[in-house]
Amino acid sequence: MMTDCDFLVVGHGIAGATLAYVLRERGHRVLVYDPGQESSASNVAAGLMNPVAGKRFALTWQAAELLPFAAAFYRELEQRYQQSFFTETPIFKIFASVEEQNAMLARSADNPWGDFVAGFDTTDPGLPGVNAPFGGAWLRHGGHVAVRELLAALAAEGTRDGWLRRETFDWNQLVFEPAGAEYAGQVRARHVICCEGAAAVRNPYFNWLPLTPNQGEVLDVQCPGLSPDQVLNRGAYVVPVGAGRFRVGATYRWPPFADGPTAVGREELAARLTVVTDLPFAVTGQRAGVRPAVRDRRPLLGPHPTVPALSFCGGYGSKGVMLAPRMAMLLADFLINQAELWPDASLQRYQALQPAGVH
Repeated sequence: MMTDCDFLVVGHGIAGATLAYVLRERGHRVLVYDPGQESSASNVAAGLMNPVAGKRFALTWQAAELLPFAAAFYRELEQRYQQSFFTETPIFKIFASVEEQNAMLARSADNPWGDFVAGFDTTDPGLPGVNAPFGGAWLRHGGHVAVRELLAALAAEGTRDGWLRRETFDWNQLVFEPAGAEYAGQVRARHVICCEGAAAVRNPYFNWLPLTPNQGEVLDVQCPGLSPDQVLNRGAYVVPVGAGRFRVGATYRWPPFADGPTAVGREELAARLTVVTDLPFAVTGQRAGVRPAVRDRRPLLGPHPTVPALSFCGGYGSKGVMLAPRMAMLLADFLINQAELWPDASLQRYQALQPAGVH
C-alpha cells in the first residue's frame, strides 16, 4: 500500500520535529522517519537558550529575532500538549577575575548586548552556594527547554496519528521522479527534507556540506542548597531542573568520538562545577551526544543544488533550541511560498563544495 505525503522528513530531533510541526500546522501531509536514538544530540541537550555566550561574551547571532520567536513557539506547544517545556529564567554569568569584570564593564558602555544584559554585580551578590567573589553579569530573555520531554510529546502524537515511523531511513532506496520522490516502494512524497543532525556527514546527497560534528557530555547532579533561581555560567552552565537537581554541561570533543559517556568528561564537568560552588554534590546521571556543528557556526537550510525535490535543515550546533523554531518557519516559507532564505543561513553559501558529477 503506497502512502502519499507532501513532505517526507528524515529525522525527529529538534530540527526535524519543529519543521514537521510547522508543516503540519499549515495543513500539509507530513511523514517522518526516525529510529528513536536515546543518545541523539537533542535528547542529551540541556536545552539552554542563551543570548550572550562564549568566552568573548558575544551576542548570539540574530538573538533579537530568534529568542522571542522561540519562546512564543514553545509556549504554543505547552498550550497544545498541556505540559511545561520552556522555563524563562535569568542567566548569571560569573566573572572569573577583576580583569574580566573590568573588560565587561568597559564594553558595556557601547551597549553591544542591547536589552539582553539586565545589569552587573561588581561584588559577590550572595547567591546561596555560589562562588562569585568578582560578581557577574545578569542576562535576561533566556532560559531552558525540556527538549527530551518536548520531543517525546510530539513523538507520542506522531505514533498515535501515524505520521511518525520509528525506522532507520535508507537513502539508497530513495528514487527521485519529475513530481517528487518515491521511497522503498512504500511512500510517494512531493519533497524530502534531511534533518539528520550530525549523521548527515554520511548522507550520500549532503556529505559535501561542511558539517564538523562534535561530541558533548552533560551531567545530572543533586546539589541541595545551591541557588535554583537562575542558570549559572562560568566555564560550564548549571541549569536548575527542580528539587535540588541541576544539569551541568557541556564538553566539546572533536573526532574520534568515544562510544557514549566517558570518565574524562565526568571529571571535567565535575571540576567545572566545583569552581561554581563549594557545596557537595552527587552525580546522578551522565549522557553524551554528537552535535551537528558547522565551521562558520551558522545553520544550513535550503534546497539541494541539483535535486529540486530535496532540501536540508540543520547544522544548529549547540544552539538547537534557539534556532529551530525560526529556521523551521524560514524553510517552510521557502518550500511553500518560495520566500527568500536568509543568505547567512542558506546552504547555497557552500554550493562550491559540491563535487562535480555526484548527487
